[in-house]
Amino acid sequence: MAASEKLTTTVSTKGQVILPSAIRKRRDWGAGTRLQVEDTPEGVLLKPAPAFAESRPEEVFGSLPRSGKPKTLEEMDAGVLAEARRRHARD
Repeated sequence: MAASEKLTTTVSTKGQVILPSAIRKRRDWGAGTRLQVEDTPEGVLLKPAPAFAESRPEEVFGSLPRSGKPKTLEEMDAGVLAEARRRHARD
């Protein structure tokens, strides 16, 4: 799609708008994609909606139960590697 190419659509009686397929394909917006709608001075802006609500680390810190001493970076790396090997071995 050329940058200068103008695409148009129509608002239905229900307020629905169909986005041109070239835009949906380029953005990888399939059926069910949630979009944020923002009214700007230049027009309406559509952006993918975040999968999760925005949060700060202090809001979620310690939310998962844990027992025992904390793992070292080396222990975490070894655990990730062991799980990757386990998953690869079953393929």
